[in-house]
Amino acid sequence: MKRSPLPFWIGIVVAAALGIAATRVVDNQYYYFAAYVVLQYIVLSTGWNILGGYTGYVNFGVAGFFAIGAYSSVVLIKWLHAPMPVLILVGGLVAGLVGLGTGYLTLRLKGVFFSIATLALAIVLQTFVTNWDYVGGSRGVYTIRPRTVMFFGNYVEFLFIVMFGLALGAVAIAFLIERSWIGRGMAAIRDDELAAEAMGVPTLRLKLFATTLSGALMGIAGAPYPYYVTYLDPSSGFNLSYAVNSVAMPLIGGTTSWVGPVIGAVLLGTVQQVATVTISSAVNLLIVGLLLVFFVVAAPDGIVGLITKLVRKRA
Repeated sequence: MKRSPLPFWIGIVVAAALGIAATRVVDNQYYYFAAYVVLQYIVLSTGWNILGGYTGYVNFGVAGFFAIGAYSSVVLIKWLHAPMPVLILVGGLVAGLVGLGTGYLTLRLKGVFFSIATLALAIVLQTFVTNWDYVGGSRGVYTIRPRTVMFFGNYVEFLFIVMFGLALGAVAIAFLIERSWIGRGMAAIRDDELAAEAMGVPTLRLKLFATTLSGALMGIAGAPYPYYVTYLDPSSGFNLSYAVNSVAMPLIGGTTSWVGPVIGAVLLGTVQQVATVTISSAVNLLIVGLLLVFFVVAAPDGIVGLITKLVRKRA
């Protein structure tokens, strides 16, 4: 018997209210910058988990889809001075279409071959952007934030709320997929694709759906990024840390549940932000590696899997 989804939606509403209330209480701008990064990774890791965790196809091209959203925003800002909702919509749409095309061309590949193909896509996209003068090319491009925004004291608070809303939306999408026939079909593909196809699961359609939605969420995460950093160049837009963190966070939290990427992103993202302030940002990837090795050895199913096992033992 399925549990009622009501507590989840109550939690979403409460989280939204707390996020809005935080902008009326917290004055230190650093907290908004740090929280933005953690929320950004919730969106990225949730998007990765829809394809990598639910469906079993590991995507190493996260940075490419993230950068598609970021550079789509750069184009729209320079060309039309488009508002934030348009940036998010177009960034998600373009990244989703690239995800659909990538899935159509590469989903016949299995295992490591699919992963290498997605990594190659990110490299190709970076090379293209590096040679595209309109978006700054290898020199990079500056983006000036609007001075004021309605209902907020400054634009940094607005960016925090935007990413907070995107994170809640991404988690809600993952929750709905997990409880639907789509999620059950993806789980069947992950466990045994040939058996799933023999049982009548529309494997190709579900895989294309997963690549499209996963790419769209990653593009959405990147859409506000030019306003966050104000200076965007290929090395930052296509940073390898996006791929590493987006894979590590669901693995640490647990890939079979919507809550796993959230736990992993909050835990790992917070540790990295603290390390950046107290030690150096150079140790972030070292922290990821150490935590990943620890959880692979001690809890292969992630924190969610570990908690589930402990509860079953007590029961």
